[in-house]
Amino acid sequence: MKSFTLSVAAAAIGVAALTACSTSETDSQSANTVSVPDYWPQIQSPIANKAAVEEKVEALLAGMTIEQKVAQLIQPEIRDVTVEDMRRYGFGSYLNGGGSFPGANKQATPQEWIDLAEAMYQASIDDSLDGSTIPTIWGTDAVHGHNNVIGATLFPHNIGLGAMRDPGLIEKIATATAKEVRATGIDWIFAPTVAVVRDDRWGRTYESYSEDPAIVGDYARAIVTGLQGDISDGNIDDQHVISTVKHFVGDGGTDKGDDQGNNLASERDLFDIHAQGYVQGLNAGSQSVMASFNSWHGEKLHGSKYLLTDVLKNKMGFDGFVVGDWNGHGQIPGCSNDNCPQALLAGLDVYMAPTPTWKPLLENLVAQVNSGEIPMTRLDDAVSRVLRVKLRVGLFDLPSPANRSLSGDMSVIGADAHRQIAREAVRKSLVMLKNNQQLLPLAPASRVLVAGDGAHNIGKQSGGWTITWQGTGNENSDFPGATSIFTGIEQTVEAAGGEAELSVDGSYSEKPDVAIVVFGETPYAEGNGDIANVEYQRGDKQDLALLKSLKAQGIPVVAVFITGRPLWITPELNASDAFVVAWLPGSEGGGVADVLFSKPDGTVNYPMRGKLSFSWPADPFQNPVNKGDGKQPLFAYDYGLTYEDSGNLGALDESVNSAANAAGDAVIFQQSVQQPWSLIASSDGQQGTMNSNVLSVNSLNIRTADRRVQEDTLQVEFGSSEDSIRFFSPFPEDLLDYAIPTGVLAFDIQRSSATGITVSMSCGEGCEAELALDDFTSSDNDWQRVAIPLTCFVDKGVNLRETYVPMALSADAATSFKLSDIRFTRVETPVACPGS
Repeated sequence: MKSFTLSVAAAAIGVAALTACSTSETDSQSANTVSVPDYWPQIQSPIANKAAVEEKVEALLAGMTIEQKVAQLIQPEIRDVTVEDMRRYGFGSYLNGGGSFPGANKQATPQEWIDLAEAMYQASIDDSLDGSTIPTIWGTDAVHGHNNVIGATLFPHNIGLGAMRDPGLIEKIATATAKEVRATGIDWIFAPTVAVVRDDRWGRTYESYSEDPAIVGDYARAIVTGLQGDISDGNIDDQHVISTVKHFVGDGGTDKGDDQGNNLASERDLFDIHAQGYVQGLNAGSQSVMASFNSWHGEKLHGSKYLLTDVLKNKMGFDGFVVGDWNGHGQIPGCSNDNCPQALLAGLDVYMAPTPTWKPLLENLVAQVNSGEIPMTRLDDAVSRVLRVKLRVGLFDLPSPANRSLSGDMSVIGADAHRQIAREAVRKSLVMLKNNQQLLPLAPASRVLVAGDGAHNIGKQSGGWTITWQGTGNENSDFPGATSIFTGIEQTVEAAGGEAELSVDGSYSEKPDVAIVVFGETPYAEGNGDIANVEYQRGDKQDLALLKSLKAQGIPVVAVFITGRPLWITPELNASDAFVVAWLPGSEGGGVADVLFSKPDGTVNYPMRGKLSFSWPADPFQNPVNKGDGKQPLFAYDYGLTYEDSGNLGALDESVNSAANAAGDAVIFQQSVQQPWSLIASSDGQQGTMNSNVLSVNSLNIRTADRRVQEDTLQVEFGSSEDSIRFFSPFPEDLLDYAIPTGVLAFDIQRSSATGITVSMSCGEGCEAELALDDFTSSDNDWQRVAIPLTCFVDKGVNLRETYVPMALSADAATSFKLSDIRFTRVETPVACPGS
């Protein structure tokens, strides 16, 4: 979705070699004929390759039809598949995505989760329609606890756990998560994420433990061990789950931190930096690997035979299965969501196929095996891998989901023992950046003002992947048994005879002894979380104003920062006396108060011990910045004050040379539509996406044409006033850097008539603005360069921080025109808006 165009040099170095690998007809069972560097190691899995398991795999495989085999490779999503579909096809697995619940009910009880698991299981072993009795398995994104289920324990997100430097506690977290997942009848977790994030602009930074591959490797081993248990005998018991190391490989190293973008690392760096979590996670016995959305030197990972087969399976010896990510196969060139033999040929074993496209995908794969396009050896290898893991998890011997040892045990969901583990993780994850005059720890018998919009907001403190996919739309009532940061403070202070007052805006009834301001990022997940630079609250410094207001009143200010990544918060640091990074602590906000306050006698209650597992940027544009790269961050990797440290942090330089660090052009169309945008044509209620050089939708026609070079122009014909075109991204793009007096939407246009054309932009539902093209062009029919000030759109309410449609065109009658070289850019002299 967000890959980048390669330079000629990169293409020559990287893609040519990889393409040769990807078109090889060898499969993962054949000899390793591709040269793979020896630094890719053989996996030392704790599971012995038991002959009995392989005999069972072969026996099962021998009795299966092609249709039954292909069904084992299809993974639909619960919103788009029914129990009857399971009975008819016998899918090998199914999933619930983030924000997807049984019966589409966010408040679904654990029993309702079990009921669906039971129904799907029984349908899968019912051979009345498909002739198969192979049990299905359910996979879920339990990435910081069983985060889709109301009442579950929510642990800190990975970035906070990385600050602990405590693999032993990670293993306990994983074990507790496995139990809560098993209590709802689910067998398989899409975790751990072992991305090594190198650019904090990426919206999934909080899913990474560290920029340091050593930490990621140690944690991968610990979490896989906790999720799967002791599997040295080849069995995963029913109080543990199948784990998934993801996303293979290099997702944390994309250019500019762009989600699903292009990783340009050398193969040696790909291994040394981005593969260490796989080495350790697979050495611990993880049974599945998820392919990544990103590309490596321009080749999509879902279609990389070199990495999925030659490296992972043949060289490293991984004998579990490779599962795709959410329709990731459809992003391979030449593929669509419903037709992609290339992924299976490359080494994908299970297609994650949400949306109704699972059915034509299944049918196409069956036809492609029958035609010989997909060799039977590759199909059998993929199915064998799925069956091998099902045998190792005891699926053929266990009772049905409703009758397993933890199923239906409601005391497991949000168990006090699990919450205590989570609270310990919160305490250990806090990182103190500033503590002037050793303000912390605070005396609990104080008058404490607790301010900021994160103080009493469990959804905000938990971040993305919390009940809903993006972590938005939640209320405190959606978290029974959880504790907000304010509630933890209130309990601590009142127990010592003090008073705690909650006030989001910082007002108070009586002047406090100290103010604790809890603020930070609004929840987000992949796609939506990408940012152009790492300045906190760029263009809207509400939280800074709150901090300054309290400090100006002579009140000592403790800042508690909720964030999924290091951000440029130098002004906020200067406006605080003490500054603590709480990351995304999850459901047990009381762990923050445990550390911020001393015991009643003034001694330390819990130590401040967290250390940065990411370098902290010195300015908004210092990305990437990583340990050992020669750059000077504001706070280096491994920084973190303790209560024993003395000395004050002086005033920091807040100046930013934004002009010197200005982003380059954001290109929308230059010879082709540029990622992440797609071109959509709409006509009289119908629409189509331009995937080739011609598109027709009713009376609307688009084709490419030549102006200066081949196909550098879009030739558009509107047949009526019902026609329009728009450039669109399914996720909001951060274009706020262009909201300056010299920022413009620039493009070349040649018009055929004086018909009124409207140019518009959109930043989501109810957030759009329109301008008349005539206000910015001459009336002649020659090519002309247009520069529309982006401030004109901003003045009409467009939020460039969340841009979905950077340009759309419609007209009041039939007309035609040509477009070329469309981009967001800067001009030397500001352009005035009409009427200004």
